[in-house]
Amino acid sequence: MKTSRRTRARLRDFVVTEQDWIFSVVSYDLGGEGGDEEEIQCLLRYVPDKSGERVSEEGAGEGESRRYRKLDFHESFEFLRRHRPDYLKSVQNVHSVPRREVKEILRPEERLPAVAGRDERVRSLFEFLKERGVQGEKIGITGSFLCGLNTEKSDLDFVVYGRENFDLARSVVEQEGMAELKEAVWRQIYEKRQPALSYDNFVAHERRKKNRGVVGETYFDILFARDWEEIGRLDKRNYERGERVGYAEITAVVKDASFAFDSPAIYEIEHPEISKILSFTHTYAGQAFAGEEIAARGVVERTKHETRLVVGTTREARGEWIIFCVLPPANT
Repeated sequence: MKTSRRTRARLRDFVVTEQDWIFSVVSYDLGGEGGDEEEIQCLLRYVPDKSGERVSEEGAGEGESRRYRKLDFHESFEFLRRHRPDYLKSVQNVHSVPRREVKEILRPEERLPAVAGRDERVRSLFEFLKERGVQGEKIGITGSFLCGLNTEKSDLDFVVYGRENFDLARSVVEQEGMAELKEAVWRQIYEKRQPALSYDNFVAHERRKKNRGVVGETYFDILFARDWEEIGRLDKRNYERGERVGYAEITAVVKDASFAFDSPAIYEIEHPEISKILSFTHTYAGQAFAGEEIAARGVVERTKHETRLVVGTTREARGEWIIFCVLPPANT
């Protein structure tokens, strides 16, 4: 099946299936430009439920609203095991949605202007970033706001496309002092992630990423996604599954962290046996930068092209981590 850009899903998009199930897209759609991929890698987030806690004004009859229930990670797998086990493939932690069953792709950059027109918090941050040079057409909104299922307590998950714009957005957050979060917010983030790091270690890494902040009382994330030109240069070998040969703990110097905030996060390293580290958990995105010495523990994979270390082979990533070496060791 050959796909065009308009029918391709991108990381941070959401897709709606014929059953009105709403999935977040967790990988780039590699089926375009001559490809033949027939499935989109996603996670199920919302399903219609008459007693659900989320209300959408879209997709229902005239003058009606529609209720949805949000599923956590484990609930989503149980739901699909009961209703669509064919969506559960061999790839861990991911749902595979057939392209033919997708009736709509929700694109963050296309929906942001309308969301900003309805929500002052979104509009304020959107205008703030544009005024400081971030290209408006390269900014989007994802998460519950993208689906129209947000509540008053929902955090803002912005997407910035392309490395140049993303780095500029991070610089703006840092320069404006927006990245100084309260202790209670850091604690909340830490408890949600439950990483294999001490609290102090975790916060020390997170502070320097400069991709989260607060406006008034509203917490926000700035997430990276490749723009279309960068997707065209994407190395598909990073998405190939290799042969797992066991766990390893290594130290190495990072040669290139250009796509450290991507998914997977990519760290090219100087090491006698392992060429790169791939992280499939958001906790270790942006965890280190070029020239830094790091320590990492994960699963060693061998492909036809390379040997690499994979961090985030399970949802919880227990016993898997990345730290830069000036910090205390991880709790394992």
